[in-house]
Amino acid sequence: MKYLLALLLVFFSAAAVFAQQQEKPLVQFSGVVHNSDSSNVVIPYVTITNISANKQTFIANYKGYFSFVAHEQDTLRFTCVGFSPVTVVIPENANKSYTHNVAMKSQITNLPTFKVFPWATTDEFRRDFITMKLADDDLEVARKNLSKGSIAEMAKTLPRDAHEIQSAYAQGEHINILNQHSLMPNPLLNPIAWGTLIKQISEGDKSRSGN
Repeated sequence: MKYLLALLLVFFSAAAVFAQQQEKPLVQFSGVVHNSDSSNVVIPYVTITNISANKQTFIANYKGYFSFVAHEQDTLRFTCVGFSPVTVVIPENANKSYTHNVAMKSQITNLPTFKVFPWATTDEFRRDFITMKLADDDLEVARKNLSKGSIAEMAKTLPRDAHEIQSAYAQGEHINILNQHSLMPNPLLNPIAWGTLIKQISEGDKSRSGN
């Protein structure tokens, strides 16, 4: 008998709670979700979960606007990636409609630094480490920069300064003064040059006839 009374008590209690939930008036809940800072930018596609109604889910549109039917005193949870969750409770006596603009605060999460290495296995790392060329120290860098090859390459592209231009001009004038009273050599009157030219022509004819 005691068990029967306890069972009836639990049944009537559950029925009373269910009746109270059914008696809650329906409310058209609507609003806009925006950022809580001064920019007041709308937040699109926010997930809205009605915790009081078996976690029924709604989603705001691309303009942050939402509108759906709920009950008075329902607890609603607004969530979105990058923002802190916000909980809103629909008040009593909402008169069949309730409008509320939800402000969500940005949530910044600093992730730990992740370094990407170019080695897939430890064997590749060991091989590259053994064959690795160490960077030159300051003395080696200075020695390479002062080598004859480096200086010659830099001299090809480095423009001359005023002192070098003046020295080259003075040297050219000096050579002109020395040669102004002498006959300038003419390659057309050089017999050695003519002999070299004739030899090259004859050797060219022989090579063509041999082919």
